[in-house]
Amino acid sequence: MMYEKYVDLLKEKSIKITPQRLEILRYLDKNRNHPTAYQIYTDLKENNPSLSKTTVYNSLEILNKYDIINTISITGLETRYDIKNIIHHHFMCKKCGRIIDIDIECPNIRKTLEQGHKIEEVHGYFKGRCRECIEKEIDQYGS
Repeated sequence: MMYEKYVDLLKEKSIKITPQRLEILRYLDKNRNHPTAYQIYTDLKENNPSLSKTTVYNSLEILNKYDIINTISITGLETRYDIKNIIHHHFMCKKCGRIIDIDIECPNIRKTLEQGHKIEEVHGYFKGRCRECIEKEIDQYGS
């Protein structure tokens, strides 16, 4: 069953299992591009004509509340969603807008835990130009 791991995730957190929540989790797992709620809604609406915006927004809110997904707000103008629920940083390309996962260990986490604190969120953002945009510029302008 292709939804089994998502069913298990929802059961583990005692969240009601709905087709919409399963579809959103599958979408986020398949599309690791940190989409907005509107992008998720638009893409899922194609194959689910009865899907409402409200259902998508409410489902995302619940999934975030129970730490199944994370919200990312790098620009402060929009919220994006990430199914990767382990501590990691992000790189945002200022040219194309892509948000890329960066797996680097933060030295401050261990120090914070050693002092007896519990870390629930870490926000580390880098901004610049991604490799693909730089390569396109080199191809286009030769420098």
